[in-house]
Amino acid sequence: MTVPPGYHRVRSHIRRNPGPRASAKKMSGWTIAGLCALVWLWSHFVGFGDSGTATPPAAPAVTAPAAR
Repeated sequence: MTVPPGYHRVRSHIRRNPGPRASAKKMSGWTIAGLCALVWLWSHFVGFGDSGTATPPAAPAVTAPAAR
């Protein structure tokens, strides 16, 4: 029995030759959703807005001179 082109014989079976492997597989929707959730959680706990530029507390306003 001849093996058709694009196939090879393994033991008593005929199998298709392996094709070129994709170097970058596509990401599934669940993977993308998981990455978005991970970024959201990281930003929630670490915080993008907490960069250390806090405003100093305001000095109390002077309304009347102090009596001696």
